[in-house]
Amino acid sequence: MADITNETVAASKPEIFYNYRERNKCSPEEGARLERQHFWNVINAFKYYRIHVHERVNRAERQFRCLPDHHQQLLTNFIPNLTKIRYCIDRNQEVLQAIVHNCLHMFENMEYGQDCDPKKVRPSSTFDMDKLKSTLKQFVRDWSEAGKAERDSCYKPIVEEIQRLFPPDQCDVSQVKVLVPGAGLGRLAWEIAHLGYSCQGNEWSFFMLFSSNFVLNRCDKENALTLYPWIHQFSNNKMSSDQTRPVSFPDVNPQSLPADSDFSMVAGDFQEVYSDPELWDCVATCFFIDTAHNVLDYIETIWNILKPGGVWMNLGPLLYHYENMANELSIELSYEEIKAVILKYGFVLELERESVPSTYTENDHSMLKYLYDCVFFIVRKPAEQLINGDQTPKDGQIKDSLQTKKST
Repeated sequence: MADITNETVAASKPEIFYNYRERNKCSPEEGARLERQHFWNVINAFKYYRIHVHERVNRAERQFRCLPDHHQQLLTNFIPNLTKIRYCIDRNQEVLQAIVHNCLHMFENMEYGQDCDPKKVRPSSTFDMDKLKSTLKQFVRDWSEAGKAERDSCYKPIVEEIQRLFPPDQCDVSQVKVLVPGAGLGRLAWEIAHLGYSCQGNEWSFFMLFSSNFVLNRCDKENALTLYPWIHQFSNNKMSSDQTRPVSFPDVNPQSLPADSDFSMVAGDFQEVYSDPELWDCVATCFFIDTAHNVLDYIETIWNILKPGGVWMNLGPLLYHYENMANELSIELSYEEIKAVILKYGFVLELERESVPSTYTENDHSMLKYLYDCVFFIVRKPAEQLINGDQTPKDGQIKDSLQTKKST
């Protein structure tokens, strides 16, 4: 079972409506108020799902009724397929209701008060509903058999390298502390903990946190629940049945961790939560660093929290989340620029693969697929400390860092 705590007073999340600059200006009290408001907005989005998606199906039916009669008669399966989609919507809502029911008291040290009218469901923003629909696809990626190939492409390299660098036959893995920022629904962190390592996942999104809390703490049987994550996709379907294809989860029992395992999930902004220096043996980031307003902030935080001799491994693309968002700070750097900064901080590059193909919440039956050409690298914080506090490397350290073990 994963413990979930919230370490922040005003966690900053991409879904929240106030921006990066405003967060830096608001008082702790105002930040807490905005946090509570966002918490209940996300709860409402889970409750509003059924209404929102049924409205989309209603629109499809209205448009069908506008067709000439002889065209309608040619499409005999159109309305029956919409009926199937309506059924799937209701089944999805049942799972979402179970998630909401189990999340209201999930944080140990945050008080979000009570919903002013728990029976009333308010319309949610399109942005929040898109986030929720994306979260349903995260169940496929992290906790279904259908997501295994995707997990193997991006989680497996990280897990294998952790085992290589901290081999169970040469060290007490229970004393190896691994941090997984941007943990999503927690599968990567869970897999690491399942191998006996002390692992903590960190996540800022309430959509992810509510869902990971449910699957990690309330699911104890394999494939006991079913979602229909593709019903929102009305385009690029080869067959109508592809849209209503069920996905069962979880593919493993999340409660099957070893009895003495040390596994937890911490809620909050990565930079705000992790400020204590030199605590972690390994930081593992997967599809994470491009979520930063300023990726240099992430690099600096990782440098500070790693123990001397600790390693940072990263796999993912650079699809910057805040690019072109109004009033949001966003610094978009190439991998070449990021790598140069990492070396200037003093990290030593030990492994680099510049072309690792991977997908993200892919619908493998869709006629449209996105393939990321990811980079995978491992860098080490030298055991010998730097001279000054501003992370300026010693003479020759950057040159030494460029002598890498490169794998393609």
